[in-house]
Amino acid sequence: MTDPLDMAGHAVIVTGGCRGIGRGITLRFLEHGADVVICCRHEPEALPRAGGRVAVFVAADVREPDDIDRVVTTTIERFGRLDVVVNNAGGSPAADAATASPRFSTAIITLNLIAPLNVSQRANAVMQEQNGGGSIINIASVSGLRPSPGTAAYGAAKAGLIGLTQTLAVEWAPKVRVNCVSAGLIRTEQSHLHYGDEEGIAAVGATVPLGRMGEPDDIADACLFLASPLARYISGGNLVVHGGGERPAYLGAASV
Repeated sequence: MTDPLDMAGHAVIVTGGCRGIGRGITLRFLEHGADVVICCRHEPEALPRAGGRVAVFVAADVREPDDIDRVVTTTIERFGRLDVVVNNAGGSPAADAATASPRFSTAIITLNLIAPLNVSQRANAVMQEQNGGGSIINIASVSGLRPSPGTAAYGAAKAGLIGLTQTLAVEWAPKVRVNCVSAGLIRTEQSHLHYGDEEGIAAVGATVPLGRMGEPDDIADACLFLASPLARYISGGNLVVHGGGERPAYLGAASV
């Protein structure tokens, strides 16, 4: 039997694949034999490397349609096809919804919702014309499933991304599968900006039912599964990877 997780001969694009969750996703696909193209605004000091393979870097801002075209064109020219796209680029600094400027909110929604739509549209045009179609995976967040105080525009954009995933899965079937991974609290090199020092990170992890914050590898494994034949009948899905979620507030307040 062939290994269903063997990605040899598959060309993969990971947006924002230079660091954090995106780098973890890139490494996982490289380990399993895929040819991976990553795009970020700035080239990392060290390109992701695993399984004897090195990611191909393209400088690009996914908010710019011309940059998206360059990433997809580079992938086709280099590998002759495009099998998987992981829309990972995104994020937001904290901002009070009462005082955030219209320009700020527009920028956050563009990065976290419009950019994945534009990348997916360009990828779909390729995938529809090739044997085997393709798979698109959008990295969303639990912020799109529950209140997101301090990052209102980001949470709204991620909620929109989940809805977009469902719609594209219908429009682009049967050749292209479109799914979503909603990440919970994930520890990356920037976790200290949100949770503080090691003690703070450990305290936050202790609130998760599984007893720890997630790691980029946890999201990477979910993406590998969704891109593989094991998920051949999964489209329009939202795989929530959050370690069991967050304990309801009433449990800490109840006197019984």
